[in-house]
This record gives sequence, C-alpha cells and structure tokens, in this order.
Amino acid sequence: MTSSLKVPERRTQSDRRQQSEAELLRAAAELIAEQGVAAATFENIGLRAGYSRGLVTQRFGSKQGLIEALIARLQARLEAQMDDRRLDQLDGLEAVLGFVDAFLTNLSRDGEMRAYFVLLAGAVADVSELRAPFALAHKGAEERLEAMVLRGQAEGVIRKALNADAVALMVGSLLLGLSTQLLIDPGMDLEPIRETSLAMLRSSFAV
Repeated sequence: MTSSLKVPERRTQSDRRQQSEAELLRAAAELIAEQGVAAATFENIGLRAGYSRGLVTQRFGSKQGLIEALIARLQARLEAQMDDRRLDQLDGLEAVLGFVDAFLTNLSRDGEMRAYFVLLAGAVADVSELRAPFALAHKGAEERLEAMVLRGQAEGVIRKALNADAVALMVGSLLLGLSTQLLIDPGMDLEPIRETSLAMLRSSFAV
C-alpha cells in the first residue's frame, strides 16, 4: 500500500540562513519602532526572534552591519510596495499621485516603515555614517519621481513649465516631513492629509 503522506522538502542551508536573517531583521525593526534604536541590542533581537545573541553577531558582525542590513530590507519593502501599484502602467501624473498614495497609505499601517524613519532621524541627529545609505536610497526615489514627471510632461498631462527635478524633490520632502511628523505625533490621522496632499498635487501639476 502506497503512503499518501507527503515527505516535507529538506530546506537548504541557504534557505535557513535567509529565514533567520529575515526574522532577526523583523525583530530589530519591531524593537526600533516600539522602543527606539537603543532597544535593538543583539540580546534583545535574538530573544524576540527566538535565536541566540551569537547568531545575530554571526549574521551581521556589528551594530553598524545590522542597521545597514535593516535599511536595505526596509528600502526593498518600500520598493516592492510601489511596484505592486504598477506605476509604470499609469500616465506620469497618475504615477506620481500613485507613488504618494502608496507611501502614505503604507506609512499609516506598516510598523517597519516607522522603524526606517526612526533610524533616519537618529542618523541625522548623530551625524552618523549611516546618513550615506539613507541619502543613496532617497536619491533613488527622487530619480524615480523625476522620471515620472518627465514622462507626464511628454504625455501632456503635467505642466511643462515645472522643473522636474524640483518637483521630485518637493514631493519627496513632503513625504519625509509627514513621516517625521508621525514620529512626533503617532496618533496623527493621516487619511485627511493623504486626501489633501493628492488633491493639492493634482491641482498644482495637472495641465
């Protein structure tokens, strides 16, 4: 008689490593979002994720290495959220508005995004070397927004008189400012701000 039980697939060492790193980074993000950067010690991260302190050291080497890995993870999450909106299939104006909408919608729901901006605030306040990876990530977002604006101008849906680079920087600064304000006032209701921001930007940019 043939058994109908399915033998579970053996996970590779690479699979196990990727899972443990993801769980450690998620634990670090949760601690930072809830209690601040100081709470993200290797011991606390290991305890929350269910691993040893030694594994955190083995995976990331140092607090600097951990934070750089966490920044990369959080930035990848944000990029994935934007990709889910399929902004490249929209005209330039709707792509810019979709970018803003996705960012503000996820900002109010995603605790790991909060951790990203807690880290950013700390890096700026401490004049830390961690400002460099943040600057690189934000430059990438600015360039993406600028490309959307240029596309919208070519399509005739965004006013040609606007400077595309300045528009991208302004939109990025709006999102950064709201993210910082949410750290100061976690109870802030983002929904009317999201709606107002979209209406204001549409009115300002549309032909």
